[in-house]
Amino acid sequence: MRYFVFVASAILFISALEMTAVSRAYFIPAGIFGILVLYGLFDLIQPRHSLWRNYPILGRARWLLEFVRPYLRQYLVESDTDGMPYDREQRSLVYRRAKNVVSVEPFGSHLHFDEDRYEWLNHSVAARSPEHKDLRVHVGGEACTQPYEASVFNISAMSFGALGAHAIEALNRGAAAGGFYHDTGEGAISPYHLHGGDLVWEIGTGYFGCRAADGGFDGGKFADNAAREAVKMVEIKLSQG
Repeated sequence: MRYFVFVASAILFISALEMTAVSRAYFIPAGIFGILVLYGLFDLIQPRHSLWRNYPILGRARWLLEFVRPYLRQYLVESDTDGMPYDREQRSLVYRRAKNVVSVEPFGSHLHFDEDRYEWLNHSVAARSPEHKDLRVHVGGEACTQPYEASVFNISAMSFGALGAHAIEALNRGAAAGGFYHDTGEGAISPYHLHGGDLVWEIGTGYFGCRAADGGFDGGKFADNAAREAVKMVEIKLSQG
């Protein structure tokens, strides 16, 4: 049985070769089986692979299957949610969005949302209109003469310089429109910070905005900037990095 494929190929080659006397069309199968016979002879005499010697022609099927295995798995075996690190479902979503085609599928999913790793919110069958609540955090104790009611959503520290003038101005205007504060970062207060938004003035180790000529702290400059109407709080950055 080890030589079955080789012997069968040889017989079919001889038969097809004889049939060429009847029709030239038999040259095609004769050529195919002739190539298989040559492969079989090579497998029998080569010293490298014992599998090829013991199973001429047939032994090559292992290498063929290893070659086509990734393609068979991808297109025939693997489900839409099995691939790693990104499954076919995720890749297809990227492809569809890149081609600007519909990227959503209504009525169900391929995922098992009852598993522990998923979380979601169910829509209420008796929904009510949400009450508008402007959530605020009170900043400042009894000794504070100008306490501040800070929003829970604010703009964190990004200095002018790290961001450009248009970006700083846009952020400050957004803070004014949204009713939350805009942290200046340690780059001091620039004209682009003064467009109606509340400010948290950050003072870092460079004392920008309250720096004396000798590089030290200037109390007068600090008092002037802290007294600005837009400045609601002062943030002190103790160290860099």
